[in-house]
Amino acid sequence: MALYLLQRLAVFVATLVIASAIVFAVMEILPGDAAETLLGPTATPEAVAALGHKLGLDLPLYVRYGRWIAGLARGDFGVSYAYGSPIAPLIGASLAISLPLAAMAMALSAAMALAAGVYAAGRRGRAGDAVVIGLTQVGLAVPNFWLAILMVIVFAVWLRLVPAGGFPGWADPARAFGALILPAVALGVVQAAILTRVTRSALIEALDEDYMRTARAKGVSRRAALWRHALPNALAPVLTIMGLQFANLIAGAIVVENVFVLPGLGRLMLQSISNRDTLVVEDCVMLIAILVIGLNFVVDVACAAIDPRLRSRSA
Repeated sequence: MALYLLQRLAVFVATLVIASAIVFAVMEILPGDAAETLLGPTATPEAVAALGHKLGLDLPLYVRYGRWIAGLARGDFGVSYAYGSPIAPLIGASLAISLPLAAMAMALSAAMALAAGVYAAGRRGRAGDAVVIGLTQVGLAVPNFWLAILMVIVFAVWLRLVPAGGFPGWADPARAFGALILPAVALGVVQAAILTRVTRSALIEALDEDYMRTARAKGVSRRAALWRHALPNALAPVLTIMGLQFANLIAGAIVVENVFVLPGLGRLMLQSISNRDTLVVEDCVMLIAILVIGLNFVVDVACAAIDPRLRSRSA
């Protein structure tokens, strides 16, 4: 297990280094810069050059990349070009909304997917299985931003059960969670469709294994064998997809957060891209990359703990 952990940790660090280089390079090749955006189209070249020098935009690329990475290593995210304030509090305030939103969407997605996946696998080839597959097809086809708009019209405008948008802050937790219900459903339903299919496929594969026939031969009921034996052995691919989905929920909430006017990480990134506030965008994207890669690392370790065969393959 120790060798497996070291291997996965080395992959984790190498992937982070490559991701940071790609993020920095992509932001550098985009047209325009922060100085031009901040001063506007009527600014003189001299004024743009002076502001660019003040912001350090005229430094060599390797110097700026090195300073950025060194700052991230120290926990210093730098100062926003557009806001003129430290970036860390901006990201922290955004994550205080995006993380609970992603957690709510993930919990909803997992609950729906596990229930539907187990139900479909236990009724393989029958009407219940066909209904679940059909619903997952619909879930995969529906864009989450369209579902978000539809839910705002129905539940906020027509029925007036929840607010249509905005975030009241965490001073009133009940109102705060109420404002996140519709966005969480809009994000979670699409992810639940994907996870349901993975759960169903993994369970069907597990149901055909020899240990399931042995359990049934010993008198274990089909339902008990499904929950006690098949489901634990089918969790490895399910956990892998869940880890990816949680990070994707944070990264993919840009449109949904804008539909519901939530000041989360997605909205901060969209505003920063419009302002060419490259340092904020780089920090946000790198943070998402760390979440994705870190969650993959945790999922790999969890899967290896569940299934010893994964450890033996890497040895």
